Amino acid sequence: MSRRLIVAIDGPAGAGKSTVARHLAAHFGLLNLETGAMYRAFALKAMRTHTSLDNAEALGRLAAGTSIGLEPTPSGNRVVLDGEDVTGQVREPEVTQAASKVSIHPTIRTWMVDLQRALGAAGGVVMEGRDIGTVVFPDADLKFFLDASPEARSQRRYEQSGGATAGEATPEAVLKELRERDQRDRNRAESPLRPAEDAILIDSTSLTLDQVLARIESIVQERVAARV
Repeated sequence: MSRRLIVAIDGPAGAGKSTVARHLAAHFGLLNLETGAMYRAFALKAMRTHTSLDNAEALGRLAAGTSIGLEPTPSGNRVVLDGEDVTGQVREPEVTQAASKVSIHPTIRTWMVDLQRALGAAGGVVMEGRDIGTVVFPDADLKFFLDASPEARSQRRYEQSGGATAGEATPEAVLKELRERDQRDRNRAESPLRPAEDAILIDSTSLTLDQVLARIESIVQERVAARV
């Protein structure tokens, strides 16, 4: 086929999208396009330039002069913002929260979707985010929607952060923050979070990570074999 495989993975925060995307990219030789990292990179620039996260017009002007790239490495993607490696900075909690705020603006989402489409146009990619199967690549070869209860997702995030031993917020605070983010993502005017009509839904509330990976891997393998 002229275009290589495109796999879209959508779902709410903490559903395991990034973990699954990294696994599929490594296993099937795909490029992992982290849309969340791209939004966080732009949010980082907005914070650095003291641009209001609520000012869509100012953010649009900032985006016009912004370059964001992803460079694959054996240990994961390097996130490059205007030529600078910001991989470490974009993982900071305050940047993640800022990304959720800038992403609600239609101007920023339109700009980012164009950028994401350009990066994945040739295929051979796995892309995760909130609207990949519905907006960015509605013609993706495979679409997954990963979900889990808010309680399960927040507990996983708390444990991944090191919990109390790392001086992080309480489990209750993490759950509250996640519910607020869900509210923003599901109710924004532009590209609200929802599964594509032809997406394969996987609820991992009662599944282990290995079970989720095995299920998705087998589905992708079937599609890869069918294209040969």
